[in-house]
Order: sequence, then C-alpha cells, then structure tokens
Amino acid sequence: MSGDKAGPDTDALTWFKSSYSAGDGGQCVEVAAGMGAVLVRDSKDTTRTALAVHPATWTQFVAFAAL
Repeated sequence: MSGDKAGPDTDALTWFKSSYSAGDGGQCVEVAAGMGAVLVRDSKDTTRTALAVHPATWTQFVAFAAL
C-alpha cells in the first residue's frame, strides 16, 4: 500500500482505534477520515506523522483484510 505522509494538522480529526488492536499496549493503529484521504497512525506514538491513503485504496485494503 502506498501513501503520502499527512501534514501536522491532524489533531483536529476524530481518530478511531482498530477493533483488532489488543488492549495490552501492543500493536495498535488509529484511523481518521481527512479531506480527501484516510489517515493512519500508530496509536502508541501519536506524535509521529500519519500516513495519508487515498479513500479508494483504503476501501480496497479493508476489503482484502476482511477475507
């Protein structure tokens, strides 16, 4: 999956933690819908730059992951 790094103005977005993330502080990702992009970040280090993915690419990824 390819994407661009999102800008620093992601704090105003509503982030959702993956339902598959473990509650023990392990591997967790968060997702937010931005302007023309789906943003993905590490929930343990939210200061890192989020990855911006085109909405169609995200839809294809989710469909593949659901198999």
